[in-house]
Amino acid sequence: MIVKKIDLILAELKHGTGAAIAAKVSHIGLRSGLRIWFDDLDERHGPVAELRPFGLKGHRVDITFGNFSGDVIAQIKKAPFEDKLLARALVSSITDDVELDFHGQTSQTWEVQDGAFKITAKIRNFEDAQNDISLVATCRSVIVPIMAALAELIGYDEIIHKLEEDEPAFEGAVLKSIITKRERNPRNRLLCIRIHGEQCGICGLVPHDKYGEAGSIIEVHHLEPLSLINAPKPYDPGTDLIPLCPSCHRAVHTRRPVPLSPEELRCIIGAKNAI
Repeated sequence: MIVKKIDLILAELKHGTGAAIAAKVSHIGLRSGLRIWFDDLDERHGPVAELRPFGLKGHRVDITFGNFSGDVIAQIKKAPFEDKLLARALVSSITDDVELDFHGQTSQTWEVQDGAFKITAKIRNFEDAQNDISLVATCRSVIVPIMAALAELIGYDEIIHKLEEDEPAFEGAVLKSIITKRERNPRNRLLCIRIHGEQCGICGLVPHDKYGEAGSIIEVHHLEPLSLINAPKPYDPGTDLIPLCPSCHRAVHTRRPVPLSPEELRCIIGAKNAI
């Protein structure tokens, strides 16, 4: 049963979204499911994903908002247009074999307008809908991109605690907290990998195939270095980002301030292999 796999599901969602996720068993109807939400919002004050069996060989996921989500919805409605585009792109990355219903909205223009917002996803034709493989597939292919999209709209910031450079470090000193906008957006990374896969865009290595469970080490490279842009700009993960293995990623950055392009490094590798 789904409810017996709660630890597996939470681990997948935490890894996929980069956010703290909570869940509890839900007993609506004859078949039990799980209610899943962002831990810092709780299930009443933010988006909730309800995961349930669907028929004998499928899953159903309903995304709604808790009864006291007014503040979060107001925050989402103020999200920049670029964040809305990224959120829609994340949801659009869900494959066509998943049936998506936006309940009166379209897949290309949906937005969170009020507490009535809802997305329903139906996944069919698993050989065994209750085994680990099927549940992980639903988490990765459906729940992660939708929850990541909503996280983008909510707008999580990263808090970095460190000493100012000119502040002496001594016992009893007051540490200053520096709040910075997360420039290397983790949802960009997620979408880049969903679009391009976990294969190095230069040498073709798939780290997971070579290293097994220790191989989830694909990195995402900005084709236009963040250090060289004059002002923040939206990235299209499909064209502006590329997945690289750690070796190729380090190699392109051996040239500074402008890294080697993927094409230049491919030429270098080709020349070395020809010797």
